[in-house]
Amino acid sequence: MAKLFSFTSMRDRWYRYFFSFSGLQSVSKDLGDGTIMHCWIPRSYKPYKPNLLLLHGFGANAMWQYADLLSHFTSKFNVFVPDLLFFGGSFTKRPERSESFQARCVMKMLEHGFGVRRMSLVGISYGGFVGYNMCVQFPEAVERVVVCCAGVCLEEKDLRDGLFRVSNVEEAERILLAQTPEKLRELMKFSFVKPLKGIPDYFLSDFVNVMCSEFVIEKRELIRSILKDRSQSRFPKIDQPTLILWGDKDQIFPLILGERLERHLGENARLVVIANAGHAVNFEKPKEFAKHLKDFLCNDSFSSLSYSSSFSI
Repeated sequence: MAKLFSFTSMRDRWYRYFFSFSGLQSVSKDLGDGTIMHCWIPRSYKPYKPNLLLLHGFGANAMWQYADLLSHFTSKFNVFVPDLLFFGGSFTKRPERSESFQARCVMKMLEHGFGVRRMSLVGISYGGFVGYNMCVQFPEAVERVVVCCAGVCLEEKDLRDGLFRVSNVEEAERILLAQTPEKLRELMKFSFVKPLKGIPDYFLSDFVNVMCSEFVIEKRELIRSILKDRSQSRFPKIDQPTLILWGDKDQIFPLILGERLERHLGENARLVVIANAGHAVNFEKPKEFAKHLKDFLCNDSFSSLSYSSSFSI
């Protein structure tokens, strides 16, 4: 039956059509050394528009996480939506697994592949790690940054100290890299305040087979790289205006990490907390999520934004 019909594949084709309908085209770039990056780019680039980079988190490819946001930004920005390495159509034969390597690959693709040298960016979860690292490595390239539910200020000892719901890295890998319907349900419970119930095993197995079965080892290495030797004393500070968006009930990266990041960045950052939302805040509260992005990215004056350190909706 799975060979005759796949809901996940059908949905993926619909997203592909929608991205194309929204004025984007699918392009893959060979960066050399066995690295290929896939990206959705404007079909017609407008030099007078600012550039916006959208970086996805763990899960499916970039289309699944940003389809609901495209309509808010394609009229105002030249929008670029890449698949990070080992997601969608992007991969590398190189051994590097750090977010700093991901950041260099994204920047190389944008600058040398498409001639993009200045941009604002949004990073959701793992994409926030990569986006923050782009700010560190290429400060002249990033104008503004939005970090969404990304624990970039976490420390390796946080896992030992019980900050997270999971007790060790292996458990985190089994949940984030769900390979069975049971683990996918568990991931949904961690990600959503009110996860959908009653989803048949067939649909969950179909999603795992289509979206989660490739590059499992490499993705496990990406997770381990996030935690390795991470200490706040060595954590770099960025100068770009930064919006920190968080769901108040995030169980994957608890809100305390967003508060920690705001303190670390000081006056350049604003933390916005969206009430009754979990880690998947972009899916649970899409209208509020998009509103805050637009208010920040489209506002000429960062200091005029009326955000408090714990603004809730």
